Amino acid sequence: MISADQNSAIEDLLRELAPRVLGALVRRWGDFDTAEDAVQEALLSAAVQWPAEGLPRNPQGWLVTVATRRLVDEYRRDAARRRRETTAAAMVPLDDLVASPADEVSPAADDALNLLFLCCHPSLTTESQVALTLRAVGGLTTAQIAGAFLVPESTMTRRISRAKQHIAAAGATFGPLSEQDRGERLRAVLHVLYLIFNEGYTASGGPSLQRAELTGEAIRLVRQVHQLLPDDGEVAGLLALMLLTDARSAARAGPDGTLVPLAEQNRSLWSGEQVREGTELVEKALPRSLVGPYQLQAAIAAVHAEATRVEDTDWPQIVELYRLLERVAPNPVVTLNHAVARAMADGPRAGLEMLARLEADGQLTSHHRLSAVRAHLLELTGDPAAARAAYQLAASQTTSLPEQRYLQARATRLAT
Repeated sequence: MISADQNSAIEDLLRELAPRVLGALVRRWGDFDTAEDAVQEALLSAAVQWPAEGLPRNPQGWLVTVATRRLVDEYRRDAARRRRETTAAAMVPLDDLVASPADEVSPAADDALNLLFLCCHPSLTTESQVALTLRAVGGLTTAQIAGAFLVPESTMTRRISRAKQHIAAAGATFGPLSEQDRGERLRAVLHVLYLIFNEGYTASGGPSLQRAELTGEAIRLVRQVHQLLPDDGEVAGLLALMLLTDARSAARAGPDGTLVPLAEQNRSLWSGEQVREGTELVEKALPRSLVGPYQLQAAIAAVHAEATRVEDTDWPQIVELYRLLERVAPNPVVTLNHAVARAMADGPRAGLEMLARLEADGQLTSHHRLSAVRAHLLELTGDPAAARAAYQLAASQTTSLPEQRYLQARATRLAT
């Protein structure tokens, strides 16, 4: 009888191998949709056979061979297609590939990265890139992805199917990219992983504050990219940012699920291991590469992590980092966070002045975080009535139940 630990190890191995196997099949056959179906069947076969029969000597070769057989069976239904490839593949004995560790089918690192690039093809919407990445590279089921984003499984199925159709219609190819395309596609990959992490860390809706399955998957995937591109500063910066942010997870909610803001968290609950790893990544990446937005955000997170108490936070340093971040990657959310840092460093009225300029451009007018920050700063200035109204507005603007409860509680407290 296989132990739970052994079964978990096999599951982890299958998730690690899945994108490599899919990448190998897509590279060889050029059919993303059919290849993915074949890989899923191979993974299912492995999940049944390996616990009972033991691991093959070449697990990746085993999976590629079984998936190829499934692919061949599919192509056999259309005798006019790929006749020679089908015949040749069908003649390869399964035992030969299973028994031969030297029979590696592909440069696995390149295939895994190219698969991520394919899933983040510029013809796709961001939503489709996220869904396809989680499905094809992350190995999550369609039902799991749908549950994470609070949409019906049928909706997510259609989204993933449309993404595959768009890739095919765009004539996307699997393989090496030009240096320019590679750089652009890598930025898209990092953005998609960043969005997956953020949705997991602070769920945009529903009863849960966070979804660990998404934060864990985002960290796992960006860690893989870092292993493939160890000298890329922004990849290292994104991994550091995720680790330093996720380190706070255990302190972000009370026993009843109530949101606990950063200033009130019990920092002894932060993961020291993640803080150390994230800080080391920041220290190594910043001096040796062009500074990008993920590295700067990671540096800000590292400054927070250095403070054992909120009173010890080096707010002036954080303000300077946000000023630099606004120059490198200006956007309203960065300005909003900059305003909070200014308020902590120079007083709440300085922060409110920045919010006034942010409100004037209208980009975050309906976003609950803008109202929540305004409420907090108004409370610090000693204007409880205005703060209470702003907290109530913020509560009405979010669909996250834990955030709603927190904001409503703050408003209620100011009414007494």
